[in-house]
Amino acid sequence: MSYAFHGSLVAMVTPFRNGKVDEAKVRELVEFHVTNGTDALVPCGTTGESPTLSHDEHKRLVETVVQAAAGRIPVVAGTGSNSTAEAIDLTKHAEGAGARGALVVNPYYNKPTQEGLYRHFRAVAEATGLPILVYNIQGRTAVNVETDTMARLARDCRNIVGVKEASGSLDQMSQVIAACGPDFAVISGDDNITLPLMAIGGAGVISVIANIVPRETAELTHAALEGDWKRARDLHYRLFPLARAAFLETNPIPIKEAMAMAGMIEPEFRLPMCRMSDANRERLRAILKPYGLVK
Repeated sequence: MSYAFHGSLVAMVTPFRNGKVDEAKVRELVEFHVTNGTDALVPCGTTGESPTLSHDEHKRLVETVVQAAAGRIPVVAGTGSNSTAEAIDLTKHAEGAGARGALVVNPYYNKPTQEGLYRHFRAVAEATGLPILVYNIQGRTAVNVETDTMARLARDCRNIVGVKEASGSLDQMSQVIAACGPDFAVISGDDNITLPLMAIGGAGVISVIANIVPRETAELTHAALEGDWKRARDLHYRLFPLARAAFLETNPIPIKEAMAMAGMIEPEFRLPMCRMSDANRERLRAILKPYGLVK
């Protein structure tokens, strides 16, 4: 299993200030994760509001995270697109910038066939030496990489080494683990099912809540990897309310609001993302209080 694809990988938020990416805050967040035991950094994903970043901002953000990490922790850059040529360009840039892996989302809006998906991911893989994690999230892309297609990619592309599974289906995840073998990393895309997935052979999580509770998220995944299921279960139930709260509204709205409440970032979004409703903000604040994250 690729070293960069196990344990707790944080789906980093992108902090904004006055409409621009707050690079100083990005560097602070990298230090926060290095200090608190996060296993890898994942900028420019869904939680990072990547669809609202210009290409220049996207590339600069990857460079900033890699430079701040300074080799102390792997960076797995989000590089996917609904255009294969664009995905290749972003992936090659991430490789040149020093990323240690790429997270490549299903092509969205186009609704390609399974053959189209296979050719897309294979083309990206053949254009880079980076290990690639397929980001399979039908709910945001309108297409699902079926198990037969995933197994074909794992067999034919040596550097497609795993999948971020955000289907929510343990049945599908079980099929992928069985079809692709133990060296293919199946990683949860949802914090609330990290433990169930790891119990059936999953490798970890690309976590939203690790943005604010990185140490405990890492401890949960490490306990599961080490077979300490009681510790992992205790942490699962401790973090479960927070995992649910992270989806009171569309991700990343709740996690950025939570981080703002904790004084970590400004509560700033780019349209069409916007501030959380007052009612949900109060619900979120109440959920955060037992964790000592807000007063």
